[in-house]
Amino acid sequence: MRLGINLGYWGAGMDGDNLAVAQEADRLGYDVCWAAEAYGSDAPTVLSWVAAQTESIDVGSAILQIPARQPAMTAMTAATLDSLSGGRFRLGLGVSGPQVSEGWYGVKFDKPLARTREYVEIVRKAMTRERLTYEGEHWTLPLPGGPGKPIKLTVHPERERIPLYIAAIGPKNLEQTGEIADGALLIFPSAEHLEDTAIRYIRAGREKVGRTMDGFDVCPTVPLAVGDDVRALADMFRPYTALYVGGMGSRKQNFYNQLAQRMGYEKEAAEIQDKYLAGDKAGAAAAVPHELIDSTALLGTVDRIADRMRAYAAAGVTTLTLAPAGFTLEERLTALRAGTEALERAGLA
Repeated sequence: MRLGINLGYWGAGMDGDNLAVAQEADRLGYDVCWAAEAYGSDAPTVLSWVAAQTESIDVGSAILQIPARQPAMTAMTAATLDSLSGGRFRLGLGVSGPQVSEGWYGVKFDKPLARTREYVEIVRKAMTRERLTYEGEHWTLPLPGGPGKPIKLTVHPERERIPLYIAAIGPKNLEQTGEIADGALLIFPSAEHLEDTAIRYIRAGREKVGRTMDGFDVCPTVPLAVGDDVRALADMFRPYTALYVGGMGSRKQNFYNQLAQRMGYEKEAAEIQDKYLAGDKAGAAAAVPHELIDSTALLGTVDRIADRMRAYAAAGVTTLTLAPAGFTLEERLTALRAGTEALERAGLA
């Protein structure tokens, strides 16, 4: 099992620290460094900055938002980043959510599965450097009846095939991801529930197209905090968990809330959402069960974290992406080093 790191969003007050974390992960031999985007920092700029100041670690978008860019633009960005980084770019895509898609980008959040499938097909076709033509429900290239003509990408990516990941939570999206992608970006992964909540759907998608799980990258992100008091460490992530389970989406369309329900927290997920949407963020955080945080994060001593890493590997994780927590840079670097040590103790390095 390989290790990655996730820097999250740029501009949250830890920008200089984030670069230092990426450089230390590079030095320690971490496999990939991911950066996110929502409605603040964009991922490609951050990844360019990190790639220019690291040597061997891959850089990946987790995610580039599908409603933010036309697919041909994403192909251009991916090809450029792969070329500039010397073949170190990984393209992670996702549909975002209804609030961001419609409120920020002005793009209707409808038929996300069909839109994702067409988007991936266009991106991949563009990156082959064939003349780009496409006829679909959501995109037609060139537009009919106008001056447009089929043209091809002029940038040469470093590799013939850039690894493509999709951020997926729901069963149908996970199955489609198994069909059309090289990897899945997962969030709030519990090793004990991973087969039932994610991997069986990915496997079904792979089988649909005559493939196995061999070579497919199961890549969940987990918070990491090192120390002796597991409950105190878990409490650090209460606001984060409450935000996603309670407030990341509407009452009817919150994919993270639905995931918590599928892990057996139906009553708790409803309470967290009720309180968060009512403006009681502290109450929502207090309502998050300790077990939910503990099962979806790496908390405790190095030996305890090593045990949890073994469980993730046994569940089918191939790249475990860590989000090292800490109030200072040194605490985050310490957590990063503990991740490497734990992987070695687990016998997974």
